[in-house]
Amino acid sequence: MIKNYLTAGKSAVAMAILSAAVLTGCEKEVMLEDQELATSHEAQAAGRSQEFVPNEVLVKFKAGVSEEARAAALARISGKVKERILTKAMARFGDREGLTLVHTPMAALEALSKIKGGAAIEYAEPNYIYTHAAASTDPYYTNGSLWGMYGDGTSPANQYGSQAGEAWAAGNTGSKSVVVGIIDEGIQYSHPDLAANVWTNPYDPVDGVDNDGNGYIDDVHGWDFDGNNNEVYDGGSKGSLDDHGTHVAGTIGAVNDGKGVVGVNWNVTMISLKFLGRRGGTTANAVKAVDYLTDLKTRHGMNVVASNNSWGGGGFSQALYDAVNRANAKEILFVAAAGNGGNDGVGDNNDAVASYPSNMDLPNVIAVASITSTGGRSSFSNYGATTVDIGAPGSAVNSTTALNTYSSYSGTSMATPHVTGGVALYAATHPGATAAAIKSAILSSAVPTVSLSGKCVTGGRLNVSGF
Repeated sequence: MIKNYLTAGKSAVAMAILSAAVLTGCEKEVMLEDQELATSHEAQAAGRSQEFVPNEVLVKFKAGVSEEARAAALARISGKVKERILTKAMARFGDREGLTLVHTPMAALEALSKIKGGAAIEYAEPNYIYTHAAASTDPYYTNGSLWGMYGDGTSPANQYGSQAGEAWAAGNTGSKSVVVGIIDEGIQYSHPDLAANVWTNPYDPVDGVDNDGNGYIDDVHGWDFDGNNNEVYDGGSKGSLDDHGTHVAGTIGAVNDGKGVVGVNWNVTMISLKFLGRRGGTTANAVKAVDYLTDLKTRHGMNVVASNNSWGGGGFSQALYDAVNRANAKEILFVAAAGNGGNDGVGDNNDAVASYPSNMDLPNVIAVASITSTGGRSSFSNYGATTVDIGAPGSAVNSTTALNTYSSYSGTSMATPHVTGGVALYAATHPGATAAAIKSAILSSAVPTVSLSGKCVTGGRLNVSGF
């Protein structure tokens, strides 16, 4: 029964890309005046907890600081260096210092109060813990479950879907030359709907040697920064892990093969950058993942157009901001989930209380909210007239999951890859387009629609069938 539906679903939607609600054009509510508006205390008061690794801090020492000064700074918190982080991207952007991950017997916030402001310190911050932004899992169902790919003129039709089917009918099904990074959990790269579109590293064959000199040995399909190894799929024979990353990948680029599900792009190249593990992911590993893509584009000229970031939960991180800014310098978009506040109060208004990383004020960031199949704002979705750029299908979205399965998930996690898929589809027909041009095309293609759930998020649904 599932197989019959999936085959029919693919052929039906193949006759119609991204339809989403651009969240602009209404009166401003509470303006975000400062990038660091959402301190831990403010966020918690608004219902947003911000977790971080206990007894760890990320320290950025000033350039040229002596070893004696470093030791004196660390002595104030009885700190010991756990890891020195100096990515290839940092080095190529002239940063010879990098970051220092420090273990301390003190509580993290206490340690920060003692080490911040020192003459040797540029900044110090918590090593935040991020989690994926999937709100719930719905029972798998067999009729019309790919509504996020539908459009006004498809069969089945849904005007609030992605309009992807109409783009495919016009001959735009993506391109393998377009590369996107999935910074998330891992991906089941052997999944029958994904295998053809998952990247295999041509610069580092499997031989136990770091042939491309990027610091990662045999990074065949990407890298597992959480486990610090080259195996990006840890679902094994039970499929117990990496569902979320695999689901995200399917929405961006599941193949059109007459079975399973189909993504916004039939053809695309996806790199798995796993930093979310069993306990979430850290700032330190998120920085490495972002810089991995920047390094690929810098050294090899790969056509990396975007990273998909269906996660959040930490406060403002200067270290992550700097990494995303390095990506911006290399024309790589950072598509990020707006978050799942879900309480219909100030806690889900990103204009009032910042949600990171989507609230980072950088030109390459696209913040994504979730809409339902009837065009309303999903009840769990954050919003923001000035801080959230676009909304996309995020409720009851079916896609690939671990161990060759398919599942329905909901969350801004599910909305975000629809937008990343739209970015990749546009890039396929506009080779060489800048990040600014792609972002502008995504946001300006909106068709006016109604306010979403009465919140200050009016705008339109995106129609990229002309991409």
